[in-house]
Amino acid sequence: MTRFRALQRYGLQPDTRICLFDNGLPLSLKPEDSALNSMTDLRRVPAASIKPESTIDQAMQRMIHVGVRLLFVLDDLGTLVGLITARDIMGEKPVRLAAEDHIARDDIKVQNIMVPLGQIDVLDFPEVERSTVGDIVLTLRKAGRQHALVREETTHGFEIRGIFSISQIARQLGVTLQSNDVVQSFAGLEQLIASDD
Repeated sequence: MTRFRALQRYGLQPDTRICLFDNGLPLSLKPEDSALNSMTDLRRVPAASIKPESTIDQAMQRMIHVGVRLLFVLDDLGTLVGLITARDIMGEKPVRLAAEDHIARDDIKVQNIMVPLGQIDVLDFPEVERSTVGDIVLTLRKAGRQHALVREETTHGFEIRGIFSISQIARQLGVTLQSNDVVQSFAGLEQLIASDD
């Protein structure tokens, strides 16, 4: 028979705070650190997703609730069919679509403005394992993207293993982003990386 024991109990101190959620990532890093230290690993953190038939307002609310700026768009079988970002929702796509198709913005669906699967570029996990944070920043800058997906080949075929976010990397590097503008985001990160050379 297994014997159990009661644990010691302690009173809380007046200055006790709640631990910050860090997605399993280190709170700070340097450009020469391993890229894996800035990748959100979907084996450890659940992917934020939405259905294609959801409205863009539902997608935005989901992003706010989960604290992300990108959602995976999954069909009923859980297969990836696209991506949608906050930038897609708040940008010109919905305005243009509403004007061209004469539909109310509230009726625009995720599937109407998402980036479809065929237009999504990915990085390979084995190459990411050999890369640095600086390499990822340069890759994102050259692509003009705020996010990069990482695929891994498994016995089930290719799966999305992780995701890089320029805002996550900036937080970890200690760079304050002044706006959601990609150009300004990279300018701050490149200045930090150049000062480390």
